[in-house]
Amino acid sequence: MTPSIGMLGAGGMGAAIGRRLVDNGLTVRIALEGRSAASRERAAAAGMIPASDAEVAASDIILAVLPPSDAVAAAGRLAATIARAGTKPVYVDLNAIGPETAKAIGGSVEEAGAVFVDGSIIGFPPGAPDRPEPTLFLSGAAADRAAVLAAHGLTTKVVPGGIGAASALKMSYGGITKGQIALGASLILAAERAGAAAILRDELAASQAAVLAGYRRSIPDMLPKAARWVAEMEEIAAYIGPEHPEHAFFSAAAAFYRRIAADEEKDGPESEALRAFLKG
Repeated sequence: MTPSIGMLGAGGMGAAIGRRLVDNGLTVRIALEGRSAASRERAAAAGMIPASDAEVAASDIILAVLPPSDAVAAAGRLAATIARAGTKPVYVDLNAIGPETAKAIGGSVEEAGAVFVDGSIIGFPPGAPDRPEPTLFLSGAAADRAAVLAAHGLTTKVVPGGIGAASALKMSYGGITKGQIALGASLILAAERAGAAAILRDELAASQAAVLAGYRRSIPDMLPKAARWVAEMEEIAAYIGPEHPEHAFFSAAAAFYRRIAADEEKDGPESEALRAFLKG
């Protein structure tokens, strides 16, 4: 059976996933209530069909690809629609949220009568030039019901361990990758404030060339995305838990990304300093 797909979220990743499914012959309906004009444009370009919450709730599989700060509210809104409609879709949460948040969302979705799959995405949007294709990691008893998307242009992998396992994978992976970016960017800015930026760049080029090359790719890529990474860092801090001192690193990373996002929005000096350092 060819599944019908409902989508929540038309950011860069969500729109690219929707386009990949459309290109592979699936009908994808997307809820756009309250979404930005840019989201509407991306959805239209991807070939997705604007739909009401009720129409999305009638889909066989619903994919939620949202900023983590929107995950709980969006799931709650759609769960209410599912309960009223009496439908039984497979709801796949692919957001960058921690295991406890995933379990809370799963509870509300299943109480409404739907089937919940915990998911996460590692990789870049499908079709991004010179970038690795994303993998959708899926966990929970119904993970195989979402893994059928592998027959429609996506890469899927079932993670053992039940609800929360796919989210835990994402928290650890995202903490390693985005945590390293926060660490590097914050110390580049510290060197800039101290007047040591040029010598730091020279020394990195001489003794840590691979590290510098990585930052030359990842930090400019981070700057326009920093606002979206704040909630993910907060989720990672909660995932680690306040009983472990290292959780404070990710709380600090959230604050750092919040500051960088504000600076980037106004073309401020910190964003410019980072770009200048990495161009040198």
